[in-house]
Amino acid sequence: MSAPHAQLFREVAATMTVAAESSLPADIERAVDVIDGAFVGGRKLLVFGNGGSSADAQHLVAELVGRFAAVRAPLPAIALTTNQALLTAWSNDDSFDDVFSRQIVALGATGDVALGLSTSGASRNVLNALAAARSRGLRTIGLTGGRPGAMTDHCDLVMTVPSVETARVQEVHLVTYHGICAALEQRLLARSRG
Repeated sequence: MSAPHAQLFREVAATMTVAAESSLPADIERAVDVIDGAFVGGRKLLVFGNGGSSADAQHLVAELVGRFAAVRAPLPAIALTTNQALLTAWSNDDSFDDVFSRQIVALGATGDVALGLSTSGASRNVLNALAAARSRGLRTIGLTGGRPGAMTDHCDLVMTVPSVETARVQEVHLVTYHGICAALEQRLLARSRG
């Protein structure tokens, strides 16, 4: 008899297998190309999302500015989810729908990359930030679940997890962030070795 939680691991493994056989791995590589090109050009990455995706934005940025698996130079990335005073003041006084786009206008520049995270693909503040980023000349990337919806209208590239179950999408997102971090770190180390 299997342990009660064994089925959970089988479900996660099945989702990972479906993701591995989808367009997601190739899209991750394209995202790495875009982000790495920005870094090489002296530009930065701006990452944002709500709830679990907010924590994921911070996780990804911590791995890039700090380190993932190797000691190396920091990479220029900012999570737009960390300034609690701004997030709460702007949301209270103006609109939660614009809390990330306001920061894109303040911090983003042509050639930077905006990475919007939304498991549903429908988070209004993420979509508004991607639209603002695109209008300012930033490259735009979305990471979402199986229904990207309007995200496709605002992104140069959308990485889509082939699932609509939030927990499974979040689990694949974690592997996606780690894949991005590992690839960027490998490229930076390869350049530093000359």
